[in-house]
Amino acid sequence: MRLMFKKPIPKISTIGGGTGSFVILSGLKDFPVELYAIVSMMDSGGSTGKLRDQLGVLPPGDLRQALVALSESEDIWRTLFTYRYDNGDLSGHNFGNILLSTLERITGSNKDAVNYAMRILQTKGEVIPVTYSDCTLCAEYEDGDIVMGESIIDNNVYSQSRIKRVYLSPGALINIDAKRILERSDFIIIGPGDLYTSIFPNLVVEGMKDTLSGVTAKKIFISNLMSKKGQTDAFKLTDFLEEIEKYAGENILDYVLINSVKPDPDILKIYQEKEGSWMIEDNVKGKYFKKTRIIRADLISREKIQQNPSDQVKRSLIRHDPRKTAESIYRIIDSRSLF
Repeated sequence: MRLMFKKPIPKISTIGGGTGSFVILSGLKDFPVELYAIVSMMDSGGSTGKLRDQLGVLPPGDLRQALVALSESEDIWRTLFTYRYDNGDLSGHNFGNILLSTLERITGSNKDAVNYAMRILQTKGEVIPVTYSDCTLCAEYEDGDIVMGESIIDNNVYSQSRIKRVYLSPGALINIDAKRILERSDFIIIGPGDLYTSIFPNLVVEGMKDTLSGVTAKKIFISNLMSKKGQTDAFKLTDFLEEIEKYAGENILDYVLINSVKPDPDILKIYQEKEGSWMIEDNVKGKYFKKTRIIRADLISREKIQQNPSDQVKRSLIRHDPRKTAESIYRIIDSRSLF
């Protein structure tokens, strides 16, 4: 009699925040994987920033996006969590942010607030804050300027030079739950997202670098599609990889997934003229950067978005396709002998 063994379900942790994590999580939840979203807690702008300042809660914005991405509840609940008020005293606020902040005030715990939200949204997977420490993201620029606040750094309001380093003030400790999840993971996905305001805020949390260097999980970096003005101007793929090694450790990555298809030239022109943003150049020759395997694939969404071309690019026209990106990630996972 021949015995049949099922492949174990791979445990995947994502590290990031914002729309980048949303895309990866919403694509991967349709695959046979166990998902954990480790999310940045340094957001300081918009509705999140106001609630953080006025109610003394931890920033809910990136948590909300990850929760919605993993949700398998009825459409009405996902719509409710993404609803944004456009007038009155609540103008600019997002209902999901308000709900998470209210749950934190009622329970006295950000962890309990997220757990209740996961039950409401019936998430396929867990959302875990990278830290529970109340801290501010700071950037030191090459000209000596120091800028405090994720939203200010993100909008590039003050300094015109290149970012030298980012750090937290005061320092923050890694959430022990996030650490344990990473230690149990088979794969860890970093990115995509704004390098200095979505990805590195997770990596500079005390204990993260040591955790990543000590785990057995394979690490995959999803490269951004476009540069970010004031953060990654003129960056090529190797610039991203060298910066990640600076914060996470040398040769920390096992795989890099980068888009191999050019977007519509007219849309690229909008980015260049309105945003000062350029497509990331794959300047790695061959299949490896040091010890890191480079995987090239078509990752771009072909969905048409209606937008006034005279406006600045407020919502991404060039973005990762959730399904294509998840399929490329899963091919990496499925090729491993462990699975």
